[in-house]
Amino acid sequence: DKNANTEAIKDYFTKQTGFIAGTSIKYGASLISAKTKHQDLAKGFYVGQRFHSEKVKRLADGRCLHLGHLNKADGRWRIFIFGDIKNPIDSKSSCHQLFEYLSKSQDSPIKKYTPKGSDIDSVIDIYTILQCRDDLSIEHLHDFLLPTKVKYHLKDYEKVFSPISDNDIYESRSINRETGCMVVVRPDQHIANILPLNGFQELESFFDGFMLLKL
Repeated sequence: DKNANTEAIKDYFTKQTGFIAGTSIKYGASLISAKTKHQDLAKGFYVGQRFHSEKVKRLADGRCLHLGHLNKADGRWRIFIFGDIKNPIDSKSSCHQLFEYLSKSQDSPIKKYTPKGSDIDSVIDIYTILQCRDDLSIEHLHDFLLPTKVKYHLKDYEKVFSPISDNDIYESRSINRETGCMVVVRPDQHIANILPLNGFQELESFFDGFMLLKL
């Protein structure tokens, strides 16, 4: 049956579209692609596969945009921090402790691999998605989330987001609301690692495996 054969071919190419476009390629474990130890923290983001976009709302101005559009082809690594259920302003929360570590610890990949005099996000770019709270205000957030950059040290207000109520990224990407997580994305836009918010040593070990020290 000619029509049956045509439909079979059409179905085959439909199923293979992601692979042909490069969006379904999955890299195995390597120096720049970790094992799937913490995959359960974000079941909708697959280690080794491309970072698939989802809309979120920018906290500073309420604008909705795709996270994937932040993955520019500029050679930088990116870490997407998905906050846990606790108030990120609380100094005991996992989010606050992570921000403290990333911004102040000499073992932080941000501190270790950013050349002196460069913008804090010039090598590893950080974006944070915090769960919706009525009392969440950008003015009260950790300074690390509002980095001062370029010549005039202007604050970057485009680093913090929250889920959209009718299309919650925590739901669509099966992210653990209770614990949150970090999603590390390579410059080629493939997911390199998924880690808990308190996985400081694992984050250090991952980047130490291939990065060169700052100049």
